[in-house]
Amino acid sequence: MSTILIVPGLQDSGPAHWQSWFEAQLAECVRVEQGDWNTPDLPRWAGTVRQQIDRAKGHVWIVAHSFGCLAAAHAAWDYRERVAGAMFVAPADPEKFGVSAIVPTEHLGFPSVVVSSTNDPWVRLMRAAWLADNWGSRFINIGAAGHINADAGFGPWPEGLLIFEQLRRTQADLPLGQLGGGNERALNHARRGRARKDQIRRELAVWNELKGESI
Repeated sequence: MSTILIVPGLQDSGPAHWQSWFEAQLAECVRVEQGDWNTPDLPRWAGTVRQQIDRAKGHVWIVAHSFGCLAAAHAAWDYRERVAGAMFVAPADPEKFGVSAIVPTEHLGFPSVVVSSTNDPWVRLMRAAWLADNWGSRFINIGAAGHINADAGFGPWPEGLLIFEQLRRTQADLPLGQLGGGNERALNHARRGRARKDQIRRELAVWNELKGESI
């Protein structure tokens, strides 16, 4: 058994949002309800996510959007033994909210994917890639897709659902810490992680040379 936590961003995700569509497609979904959807209080939001992880049945999968990504990453850092994986879509730039100092900057300890776009007003593509690099996440750039929300045309989102299902298949619904297999498996995972981070750094270097920007 597992639970899928839907973690919206500011102002919640309305009925036309892809997160609401996900809820209709997937069993065992629980939406994380914030007390104040309009105030981006990261410690408070993360605390609400932690409460839902505590209440969840079985292993926990997280599907987060925008500021909800920051809250989910902040909360899940303390629950690596419970979290099977996370999908972070259009994560907001921590600097825009003054929370860079309290957002995790290390591998989260479970499989994850960051999905971003080239014209998101809430985060530059390279900043999203930087978050993915820090968190040990797979990084997916889906092109000019805005903030990947209802306003950008993302209601029913089969491609996003496919990304999530692929993530779930990577660990067969088991948290990373419980996969077993001894030191060799852990060593192979670490090698893959280093290779992925090296690849991202190379891509970032090329991008910065082309754009003349730094993260």
